[in-house]
Amino acid sequence: MCGIVGIFDTRGARPIDRALLSRMNERHHHRGPDEGDIYTEPGVGFGHRRLSVIDIASGQQPMFNAAGDVGVVFNGEIYNFPELTEELQQLGYVFRTKSDTETIVHAWSAWGEACVHKLRGMFAICVWDRTRQVMFMARDRLGVKPFYYALLPDGMFIFGSELKSLRAHPDLPHAIDPQAVEDYFAYGYVPEPKTIYLGAKKLSPGYTLTIHIGQPVPQPKKFWDVPFKLHAPMSEKDAEEELIVRLREAVKIRLKAEVPLGAFLSGGVDSSAIVAMMAGLMKDPVNTCSIAFQEKAFDESQYAEQVARQYKTEHVTETVDTDDYALLDTLADLYDEPYADSSAIPTYRVCQLARKRVTVALSGDGGDENLAGYRRYRYAMAEDSVRSKIPPTMRKLIFGPLGKYYPKADWAPRVFRAKTTFEALSRDLVEGYFHGVSIMSDDMRAQLFSDKFRKNLQGYQAIEVMKGHAAASPTDDPLSMIQYLDMKTYLPGDILTKVDRASMAHALEVRVPLLDHKLVEWISGLPPEMKLKGSEGKYIFKKSLEPHLTEEILYRKKMGFAVPLATWFRGPLRQRVRESLLGDTLASTGIFNTNYLAQMVEQHESGRRDYSAPIWTVLMFEAFLRKELQGEAA
Repeated sequence: MCGIVGIFDTRGARPIDRALLSRMNERHHHRGPDEGDIYTEPGVGFGHRRLSVIDIASGQQPMFNAAGDVGVVFNGEIYNFPELTEELQQLGYVFRTKSDTETIVHAWSAWGEACVHKLRGMFAICVWDRTRQVMFMARDRLGVKPFYYALLPDGMFIFGSELKSLRAHPDLPHAIDPQAVEDYFAYGYVPEPKTIYLGAKKLSPGYTLTIHIGQPVPQPKKFWDVPFKLHAPMSEKDAEEELIVRLREAVKIRLKAEVPLGAFLSGGVDSSAIVAMMAGLMKDPVNTCSIAFQEKAFDESQYAEQVARQYKTEHVTETVDTDDYALLDTLADLYDEPYADSSAIPTYRVCQLARKRVTVALSGDGGDENLAGYRRYRYAMAEDSVRSKIPPTMRKLIFGPLGKYYPKADWAPRVFRAKTTFEALSRDLVEGYFHGVSIMSDDMRAQLFSDKFRKNLQGYQAIEVMKGHAAASPTDDPLSMIQYLDMKTYLPGDILTKVDRASMAHALEVRVPLLDHKLVEWISGLPPEMKLKGSEGKYIFKKSLEPHLTEEILYRKKMGFAVPLATWFRGPLRQRVRESLLGDTLASTGIFNTNYLAQMVEQHESGRRDYSAPIWTVLMFEAFLRKELQGEAA
């Protein structure tokens, strides 16, 4: 696990500023505190920070082949590198190290752009081929590892593992992208391939970008997608057995490391399943860790301890203060662009705890998207069941006006929020799902933004992100469709971004067996009713785990990492909210309707409305802006 940066000249062979490249590389020192190096030649410069995990003695980067004409910088792990090494040796390639990095060098020489199909793992890669005058970049299929890039006005191309590395370049334009702002206040993050800046992008998961020096920079190309192609019919029993075999294999290939290795253990189904598989594969007890909360309503550490006792793990639990809001400004520093998932706070703490004992941790991320575990999938399918029985024109004629004029009742349980339900029923599947997951509704965003900013959007709306993915979806099954949308938006933009930054802030490598692409492909081919059966999400997964985990672990109500935002904003963070939302920083941007911001603050403080999620979203945007302004002042 590492951090990578680069500068290269798309137009020729101008000199590369080594001091600048070094500054860019050091901006993410935390990703690789063990070693660091840069390489330059006319027109090309690479930088690398290393967290040593495999082949500690000889896996340094940038790494070149023996001829010195193919070089690579790489962040991640290639889990099938022993098999690839053997295949490449049979083709005549000679290896000087035992690292997965060298596998990439020779794989490029052997197969060119097609090499990416051979790689099984998490990765962000850049290969320089001097002979062909080609720069090749790739990001792993699900987006576990990040890759940012920008084509500067002078034709220089820069890239890095974090946006802060690109920001170290003085020529990176910092103009904010209005569409990214609209997206952020709908989703709580900036979805791929956008960044908050007009002049920078993310390489989307499952895409490559090949630049031929002296030619225009092309659009990235997709090399993989979740297939959602149904398997031949199989019994539930057969599916359960095969799922465990495939999960165990996905875990097994992620156990190779020359440093201490362990797992996160929340007590939920996914992390408990990973620990159960690890315990059956490892000779020594598994190192596990979890965090506990002082407030019992948020604390599930007892379930983690139950699994730890069952599998005799070396388990540690650390209690954290529920009021851990001091991390707010730290988060703005970590994520580099607006990011509004408040569970980043406990995620940061659990990574901090894990790093005290291990350098590599396996996590259960991806299970909810893969196996339909989110409650919102149940809601969406219930709404779609009603929606599908009514012709589209009638839906809009009946439910559209009802949703518009029915009183809003945010205070009520979801089942009684008729306004929300009517609005959802008036839409199609994608519109309804977007409406259900948005932090701020279309109406709220319309009120949040100033007239001038809305004009700048030129009619653009954040739902276009989901509509674009839906148009490219390989499935039209309703449940599979919304899983696909999450795999393209929420999973890389929120979940994996959260874990990558929180873990790498502590130089901790996190591996994600449930996002092994072969496992994801196979699960996607299971019938939807094996994933969501009635009201039971992850149905087949839980059934397959019954011999391995207790009924209480498998079938208790899902908790997750919760943060008491509503209480914070009426108590200890009340003044911070007022200063941030009503202060000069937001007002000076011209983006916001300051009267609406004031209305949100007043109504939340009074208890008339719960605006905790929207307020947190605005708060994190303001924290980003202050950091941006401080950078300009520096």
